[in-house]
Amino acid sequence: MKVIAINGSPNQDGNTGHALQIMKKELERQGIEVEVIWVGRLNIHGCIACGYCSTSEQNRCVYQNDIVNETAAKMREADGFILASPTYYAGIAGTMKSFLDRVFFTSSEYFKYKVATSVAVVRRAGGVDVVHQLNNYLNLAETVTPPSQYWTVGYGMNPGEVLRDEEGIQTIRKNARCMAWLLKVIEAGKEHVPFPEGEDRAMTNFIR
Repeated sequence: MKVIAINGSPNQDGNTGHALQIMKKELERQGIEVEVIWVGRLNIHGCIACGYCSTSEQNRCVYQNDIVNETAAKMREADGFILASPTYYAGIAGTMKSFLDRVFFTSSEYFKYKVATSVAVVRRAGGVDVVHQLNNYLNLAETVTPPSQYWTVGYGMNPGEVLRDEEGIQTIRKNARCMAWLLKVIEAGKEHVPFPEGEDRAMTNFIR
């Protein structure tokens, strides 16, 4: 099995990167391959709601000159994924937000029942907001989210400080351990328990 971990920080080896490495180590200990993709440093255009992805081959985004389509394809093929972002003004980092909008616009239907989770890193406050924002993508894509003992937030400012947040690191590590367990449970159950029956999507607009 394989998990794609998305590092939305502009600093590859900052505290967000350290948090992901904790999760990666735990997943690998459980026999699951992890590929970390660093998107936070890149120039990624935001979604323009053009609708191209709804009609294009393999639902690719109209912008072809960045990492979005390539990474979306990897996430579709993976058994699960992790979304990780630093906290800027109680929100997802800008480049990560642009990346997520386009990936989930093009690929949400491919993510249904995959195991996915999120982690935020923060200096002091606003990290829970970021976890909630990241989880909005996961919930709307109908992914299955593993639990932990608390919100998956790590605290630290200077690179490496998050490793001193004993409770935060334990929470993140336990989340990764539960992710590994859930991946194995779903894989084992495929032979005996079918996924829930689907329905055509009903769309209701409140202003006409």
